[in-house]
Amino acid sequence: MTTLRAFTCDDLFRFNNINLDPLTETYGIPFYLQYLAHWPEYFIVAEAPGGELMGYSATALMLCMFTVMGKAEGSVAREEWHGHVTALSVAPEFRRLGLAAKLMELLEEISEKKGGFFVDLFVRVSNQVAVNMYKQLGYSVYRTVLEYYSASSGEPDEDAYDMRKALSRDTEKKSIIPLPHPVRPEDIE
Repeated sequence: MTTLRAFTCDDLFRFNNINLDPLTETYGIPFYLQYLAHWPEYFIVAEAPGGELMGYSATALMLCMFTVMGKAEGSVAREEWHGHVTALSVAPEFRRLGLAAKLMELLEEISEKKGGFFVDLFVRVSNQVAVNMYKQLGYSVYRTVLEYYSASSGEPDEDAYDMRKALSRDTEKKSIIPLPHPVRPEDIE
């Protein structure tokens, strides 16, 4: 049975094999510690029975860990107070089991309790598996952010979709009305 729990500092030394997945954005330890200090309720892991995290032991036993990391940000006065999904990562061999959906549901519930108008996230335009999953969870493309993701190996930077899902506080669904034109990263508040 999978256990959902709060992320702890010790997990920083136990989740590299998930975090190093090519579809997962990685950050330095200070970045994770900042989120853990400021928004601990938005930092959740799921782990396999026995408390073992995703990895290979001497017996080649594969266990799982999944993480979701987010925060609350924006302006209440402008109806922009919202939950933001900073990272959602599920080990490749444990995808398509509904764990990402469950973690997203938890983050949405926390955002509702904090009075958010919507939840948003950024996803690579090329990551159609993730885009489709988020659409199935009720998210829609709000805008395209040009060259949001830095490329490596001399390739061009990649665009992102800013996807949003309105929460109950946004009764008129204003937060998800798509922008008619793309924006640049420096135009994002």
